Amino acid sequence: MMKKIYLAMLLLVSVYGYSQEVKFGVRGGYNISNLDFDTPITVENIHRNGIFIGFLAEIGLSKGIAFMPEIQLSAEGAKDEDLQLDYLQMPLYFKFRLSEKFHVGLGPQVGLKSHKFEDGLRDWAYSGVGGLEFKLSHTLFLDARYTYGVVNIFDKDLGDEAINTNIQLGIGYKF
Repeated sequence: MMKKIYLAMLLLVSVYGYSQEVKFGVRGGYNISNLDFDTPITVENIHRNGIFIGFLAEIGLSKGIAFMPEIQLSAEGAKDEDLQLDYLQMPLYFKFRLSEKFHVGLGPQVGLKSHKFEDGLRDWAYSGVGGLEFKLSHTLFLDARYTYGVVNIFDKDLGDEAINTNIQLGIGYKF
């Protein structure tokens, strides 16, 4: 376990040492979330509208590539109260410059459910994230992201299968 921690620290120090620039910022906005079921369900599956807010670090790896880890709180799941999922998430997002104003990004994301533990829904969520960013200025940006869950949100013993999908429409500010 300690070897993995040392390796992770070495990797972060290496990336930081070779990076061109590090910026910190905040990001927040509107979520449109739903559950994609593989099994028949007895509840009405209506999308859930919510918000997200978080903090980011943007680490320039080259002129056209940046690594952007984040910590965010995100209201997701479905509208039914038993299917509402609020997560503390950590996207590990890589951004690629298309032009001065436009960037595209993708990466993995891990989330920890922030309430209602031991309710038949898994406490950890794993997703893939893709998105577009438009720079309004040097510090202000708009973005849109799509998150697609890669694991079942239900505990194995329940027999239900669903993944979480989410659209985020956001605005951010880099200091």
